[in-house]
Amino acid sequence: MDSCNISSAVPDELVSFIKTGSRFIIAGHKEPDGDCVGSQLALRSALLRLGKEAFVCSAGPFKRIELKNYSNQFIDISRIADDKTKAIIVDCSSKERTGDILEYLEKIPCAIIDHHAASDHSQLNLQEPVYIDINCPSCTLLIFKLIKALGLEITKDEADFLLFGLCTDTGFFRHLTEKNADVFEAAAAMISKGASPKNIFYAINGGKSLNSRIQIGNILARTESFFDGKLLISCETLEEHNKFGLEGRDSDALNQMLLSIENVEALVIIRQESTDNCTVSLRSIDKINVAEIAASFKGGGHKNASGLTMKGTLETVKETIINSFKNIFN
Repeated sequence: MDSCNISSAVPDELVSFIKTGSRFIIAGHKEPDGDCVGSQLALRSALLRLGKEAFVCSAGPFKRIELKNYSNQFIDISRIADDKTKAIIVDCSSKERTGDILEYLEKIPCAIIDHHAASDHSQLNLQEPVYIDINCPSCTLLIFKLIKALGLEITKDEADFLLFGLCTDTGFFRHLTEKNADVFEAAAAMISKGASPKNIFYAINGGKSLNSRIQIGNILARTESFFDGKLLISCETLEEHNKFGLEGRDSDALNQMLLSIENVEALVIIRQESTDNCTVSLRSIDKINVAEIAASFKGGGHKNASGLTMKGTLETVKETIINSFKNIFN
């Protein structure tokens, strides 16, 4: 089998991999988002309906507020990884991004389902199927197609998981273009099964704390402009991280506000999460490929939305990130 199968069709090898197995771990990337979790939970449900044993595992942490209700469904991978188990890694095809569950995944056959480009498959068992479509806006759409390829119709619960992930990665459809009519057709199929866009919108965007709004104000107030306004950079200090915690974050609302500023092409938010480590969120509007920048620091994501972690303080990380944009804007 080729090391990368980029196709809109579900590979027959993947269907066979599932049908010939009896016990599955469904894994995703560390620091999961709604697309990763939605993909894992929808696929687990489908495999259970096929009579398989299926478990969802993640290195975590579950930072996003909208994932709190799902985190208790994930179990310790060390309890179930054995020579009778297969794994399906979703929304991730770079070994580093699975985090500390990798040591278990390396020992068992692993299929891959992903929609990210520039992935490193070199450390995984490529004797097993790889299903990648870099033109697909969410991994949940690939899971949607896989469930159909397995001869099943999605259930109400699966529709909820799938639409949740689809809305996460499309920014509630605002990142789609005139080329994405098929995405809306899939969304309509999910809604016809009972998934509620209204409920999902509130789950993702509602229920925020007052502290989250205060923290948005703090980050907005220290935003700096570079390269004639094309790049904006701001930060969250360690003191704020300790004070407000993860519940004080609302990255999507913050990103929307800053990316709406005239002439802005890219946005970076740096968060000091310990004395010597930062997480970096990168966003862009159109032509700037921030996934390439993230990948150069062993991060990952999409062309217009990516992230990474980096050793250092806010100032040292900011200097490194600014330098990484010089070739783009100069």
